Amino acid sequence: MKKIVLSFLSGLLVLGALAQEPAAKSFLLADGRDCQSLAGQWNYIVDPMDTGIYKYQMTLLKPNRRYFADRHYFVEESRQIEYDFSAAPTLAVPGDWNTQSEKLYYYEGSVWYRRTIKIPGQAGNDGKVAGNDGKVAGKRWFLYFGAVNYKCIVGLNNTILGEHKGGFTPFWFEVTDVLKEGENSLVVYVNNQRGVSEVPTVNFDWWNYGGITRDVLLVSVPKVFIRDYRLRFDGSSAEVSVTLDGGTVPVTVEIPELGIKCHTEPQRGESISFSFKFKKKTSPELWSPSNPRLYDIVITAGEDRITDKVGFRTIRTEGDKILLNGKPVFLKGIALHDETIGTNPGRCRSEEDVRALLEVAKDLGCNFLRLAHYPHSEQMVRLAEQMGFMLWEEIPCYWNIDWSSPDTYANAENQLLEMIGRDANRASVIIWSVANETPRNPERLSFLGKLIARARAEDPTRLVSAAMEKKLVTPHHGVVEDELIALTDLISFNQYEGWYDGTPADCDSLVWTIPSGKPVVISEFGGGARYGLHGDENKRFSEEYLALLYRKNLEMLMRLPGISGLSPWCLKDFRSPKRPLSGIQDEFNRKGVIDEQGNRKQAYYVLQDFYRR
Repeated sequence: MKKIVLSFLSGLLVLGALAQEPAAKSFLLADGRDCQSLAGQWNYIVDPMDTGIYKYQMTLLKPNRRYFADRHYFVEESRQIEYDFSAAPTLAVPGDWNTQSEKLYYYEGSVWYRRTIKIPGQAGNDGKVAGNDGKVAGKRWFLYFGAVNYKCIVGLNNTILGEHKGGFTPFWFEVTDVLKEGENSLVVYVNNQRGVSEVPTVNFDWWNYGGITRDVLLVSVPKVFIRDYRLRFDGSSAEVSVTLDGGTVPVTVEIPELGIKCHTEPQRGESISFSFKFKKKTSPELWSPSNPRLYDIVITAGEDRITDKVGFRTIRTEGDKILLNGKPVFLKGIALHDETIGTNPGRCRSEEDVRALLEVAKDLGCNFLRLAHYPHSEQMVRLAEQMGFMLWEEIPCYWNIDWSSPDTYANAENQLLEMIGRDANRASVIIWSVANETPRNPERLSFLGKLIARARAEDPTRLVSAAMEKKLVTPHHGVVEDELIALTDLISFNQYEGWYDGTPADCDSLVWTIPSGKPVVISEFGGGARYGLHGDENKRFSEEYLALLYRKNLEMLMRLPGISGLSPWCLKDFRSPKRPLSGIQDEFNRKGVIDEQGNRKQAYYVLQDFYRR
């Protein structure tokens, strides 16, 4: 186990060593894995002073005094112990802490989570338990976290496994040498404090939900297992590359419905590729919003076996057109946050939460979703694929981050690679986005240029873009000019005519100057309205004002040359501490076409009618 060095920097806990496994190495979880969900109630301790790690003089506690040791005052009452997880309250995992406890609603800081994991003994033919040293024999074991916001340190049985930064992408640690038969103590330190060099940085327009927000899994695999696979399809042929971990074994790839079965014996190296050209009689039906056809794929490597569902489709641009399966497609979209519909909105926790959002978007008439402003859950991506939504996925390089910091860039690139590693086999994903509304300067151009190049190197089969901005050179002349356009596949930009600029009526006379030669996608437009607030069309935050704004913007935007898609901002009102207007906003960004409880505003029906026509 690698030694971990702890230090205190700018009020945030930082580890001075890498995690046990490089976080950007993807670790595929597909059906067929032996996975135990650790969802449920976890004990927690709020620790704003990081007392679980530091002495009063900010020197490190000894390992057996840190909270990772999971000591029990009520068992060792003669010892100097000032915490006991077993007597502490609980939080649901997955879930954010802000909406589960009134005292944690605004909290940004450190919280410790703990739960126990029981591993039953494995008896052999002689009745003895395998592994007399107490270790679990015969398998490799991993802890997989879907997402933790924002920084975390994971300990098992008082052994530090490693750290992770980034609140929306998966990571994992091997625990084969630490997990034992019987009861195991899993302790996770989580800190969601914002930082100037973090991604996102200190200023962003959504709620900073802290906690273990997505599922935690205990995964067991054979000694040699399938760590990842990638499927690439060019329209007539496909390639499947399989990455093994732990050695080399025979590998078989099957797509039964298409009559495909490829096999190879062990060979040097842990990466194996299969290529096959489809015959006319066995060509797959192509995935599309109107026909979201998926096929079973089965991959076997020695004793390991996974199954998955995959779709076949192509996406590219040609001039100012976006071509899906070689044919022009218009992106009828909406942007959304990963936040539940209900009386107490928080991070989506289940497939039911995700489905509720997607069903509203489907009824709206959408074929496209912008998953803003960070990677949404794997449940969201997979269910969207089944329901026929094309997806824009994004990392949180949002507004103005520390463009000159190598550490900030490394963090952003790692989040990009973890997002791509998780979702590279999803036919629904057509666009990787590297940023939203960032300022034009040389440092930013270099930073995002490297991210774009990295995305293309990792996955050359999809479009790459960013949500850029426009400027008004006069009240009636909008200009889109950004050096980033030369690097992206789309001219995608946000504009708020009628809300932050002018009035809805100004849309009638606004003239645009936009570079030609690439598809134009309006990544955001819209305005705010509180559901049930009525007035004439000049009253801000009324439903009537927002409905007029939508009508005028849709008329204006459809006059743009090369217009190939829209993702208005946004599907649902969402929590934001930047929105304090009492009686109207009440800490909600009111730009949704439905409110936080799912009530549909007049603008919803304006957009629905436009998409249906």
